[in-house]
Formats: sequence, structure tokens, C-alpha cells
Amino acid sequence: MSDKSEKDRAPRVKSAYELALERLDSEGVSRPESLSEDQRLKVGELRRQAEAKLAELEILHRDRLRKLADTEARDKEEEEYVRERRRIEEQRDAKIAKTRGS
Repeated sequence: MSDKSEKDRAPRVKSAYELALERLDSEGVSRPESLSEDQRLKVGELRRQAEAKLAELEILHRDRLRKLADTEARDKEEEEYVRERRRIEEQRDAKIAKTRGS
């Protein structure tokens, strides 16, 4: 037998992407749907808008924290920041899901 015929019978090395898709299939997770160019652009824009809002929120949060000396007031500000951040992220995710579904 030649070396070439042995190589032909050797299993093909799979990419990390192929392995990940097989893992998802075996776990029963559906594969991500391909998006149209318009949908990709819209999702990108939604992500950029959310990132801008989150950056602004963080800047304002840090500024308010610098002005607060009371630990109770700082804790309250931190809770408010986390709550608002979560709201922005949830809105972003909902808009993206809606865009992908349409």
C-alpha cells in the first residue's frame, strides 16, 4: 500500500467551528439562522446604540460616585446603575431578537 491511500483513509481534521456545531447539534441547540445584510446592519446599529448608552451611563455613574461620601448613598447609586444597565441590555436584546425574527 502506498502512503497516499493510507492518508485518504485517515479521518479528516475538523475545524473548531465544525466541532462546535456538532456539539450544539448533540445538545439539541438550534443553529443560528443566517441573517440578511439588512438585518446584520440593523443588529450592528442596535449594538452600537446600546454601547453608547452604556458608556454614557457609566461616565455619569462614576461622576456621581465621586461626589458621594456616604456609603449608603453610594450603595444606592450602585444599585441604580446596575438596574439601569440591565434595562438597557434587555432592551437591546429584545430589539435584536425582534430584528432577527422579522
